[in-house]
Amino acid sequence: MREDVESLDIRDVTANWVNAIVLQAQIDDRIKALADLAHTPLFFGRLDYLHAPGASLAEGAEGEQFYIGRRHVHDAGGDPMVIDWRAPVSQPFYRASKNDPQDVGLRRRFGYTAGELTAYEDEHLSDPAEASAVSKLLQQEIERPRVGPMRDIVATIQPEQDEIVRSGLGGSVCVQGGPGTGKTAVGLHRVAYLLYAHRDRLARTGTLVIGPNRSFLHYIEQVLPALGELEVKQATVDDLVARPGVAEVRAVDGAATAVVKGDARMAEVLRRAVRSHVAPPTEPLMVVRGSRRWRVPAHELAEIVEELQNRDIRYGAAHAALPQRIAHTVLVRMEQAGEAPDDRVQDAVARTPAVKAVVKQAWPPVDPAKLVLRLLADPEFLAEHAAGILDEDEQRLLLWPKPFRSVKSAKWSPADLVLIDEASDLVERTHSLGHVVLDEAQDLSPMQYRAVGRRCTTGSATVLGDLAQGTTPWATRSWAEALGHLGKPEAVLEELTAGFRVPREVIAYASRLLPQISPGLAPVSSVRETPGSLDVREVDAGELTGAVVAACREALVHEGSIGLIAADARIEELGGALVAGGLPYLAPGEETTAESRLTLVPASLAKGLEYDYVVLDEPGAIVTGEPDERTGLRRLYVCLTRAVSGLTALHTGALPGALVTSSPASD
Repeated sequence: MREDVESLDIRDVTANWVNAIVLQAQIDDRIKALADLAHTPLFFGRLDYLHAPGASLAEGAEGEQFYIGRRHVHDAGGDPMVIDWRAPVSQPFYRASKNDPQDVGLRRRFGYTAGELTAYEDEHLSDPAEASAVSKLLQQEIERPRVGPMRDIVATIQPEQDEIVRSGLGGSVCVQGGPGTGKTAVGLHRVAYLLYAHRDRLARTGTLVIGPNRSFLHYIEQVLPALGELEVKQATVDDLVARPGVAEVRAVDGAATAVVKGDARMAEVLRRAVRSHVAPPTEPLMVVRGSRRWRVPAHELAEIVEELQNRDIRYGAAHAALPQRIAHTVLVRMEQAGEAPDDRVQDAVARTPAVKAVVKQAWPPVDPAKLVLRLLADPEFLAEHAAGILDEDEQRLLLWPKPFRSVKSAKWSPADLVLIDEASDLVERTHSLGHVVLDEAQDLSPMQYRAVGRRCTTGSATVLGDLAQGTTPWATRSWAEALGHLGKPEAVLEELTAGFRVPREVIAYASRLLPQISPGLAPVSSVRETPGSLDVREVDAGELTGAVVAACREALVHEGSIGLIAADARIEELGGALVAGGLPYLAPGEETTAESRLTLVPASLAKGLEYDYVVLDEPGAIVTGEPDERTGLRRLYVCLTRAVSGLTALHTGALPGALVTSSPASD
């Protein structure tokens, strides 16, 4: 297929050089999409239908056989050899069962080792004599060692996951999923499915995946290209609101200040501040055209301004409309006097110095960054617009101890740029995309939700997260609240509770924290029972670092990736000890290989990552490293649940109370 595209000669089919460039770019993109991926098979399953899909179900009708794969593959004659997993005919591969065979006689799964076909497994779904059984190949694929970036789960999508993946583009979906339930993979595969089902529409409007940090985005960046989707953009929330060359992040707010800046009430403070620039005209307008003068009294000008205010359109749009409204009023007077002005005359009147002067006085332009600068630097200006919204203590938290003179000299924080983004949207509408995927959404502030929501006002969203893993002081308390801030209150809430990544012993141990960190949340039920996967060791205080290095050395005996996770304050010491012990290591975001499998991970960056074996350094230090105990326990919950095959936790001090209520072995 790739050679066919490469051999295309477009010299005689393009009308001009512009068409030739565009067509060649499309051909180049197609060639990239058809690239072979090392160790990635073209097909992973087969469906034998009892009757050809869409044909009569009458007795004697012939069945049909389809191979299912990541991509559509056809032969030289154009006949399909492999069906795209997203096609409707492929759906029973994921959803058919003994109870609901969906006219499938046989479902075959293929097993591969390093790209070589090594096994296959058959299920005769329509044969009542064959008992239902757990797929060993499915289990092996789920447990395959993790080396390198995150991979797709297209061969192992479960029925409840497939329902979310194939839900329509018109509605938004929120997925609550505990550790190892596959929510991130579900979100990414949903993007791939929507691009397949609605390609033309999303090609026009665009898609975006938003992650918590660059390390996470680097980890997931190969999933969509492996499914043939190369055009999906990825960003963090900080990337969305960045103002390069205008307002640079050079500071970090304290927790209390960041909570206030991230509060949804700030939207009203900013709205008031923007609208405060409007001032009804107090002087009449005199427009000179040739030998005639046209007068518009102040009260009529004030009525025009008031009408624009009542329409509550964007500030910038009203600023642009005001001169035309005033000019139209002048044209009405011209027509009443017997003249016949046209649109060109109205445009000319709108550009006259007199009209421009009225607009500048009544509806002056607003610079969003300068507006936020004034709010954070001028106590009186802030008090005027925060009255009845923020109390005096909250206002004091917002104000800079020493005001900055200009936008460029100011030491902006990430939360400040979110405020500037809000102000910018009040002035000019933010461009909306067709679909946005928001991962690790539980950590966003209300104002950050609003920033993301502005990017999909006319599109839909897939929101992914776990309330129990909220580790910011402003972490959301409920999905209903979060979806309201996002502007998608009608989104359907789905919950994934079946765990496929974390061993049952490990997730049961971590779930002891749930009553404290997220009461009422259902614990994950892991499908993987791995005896010996949990090892909690107490060591002497002076021997912790050495014991951690020794545990890493033990873990490296196993196949797969190793993650050493520790409180941020311990990273420097542990890094030195690993080097001294002859164990080179990677930083989060750097790709693991067969030669470099150990990653040293600060607890603050562990979210969303996964490793075959995890060595956890001093759980108590992770808890005490956070501003409050609840946030610390949530951070620990995240760190405890990064392991795919085994977790070794080493501690000298006391473990958090919930973890010592019973011994690991009792679970």
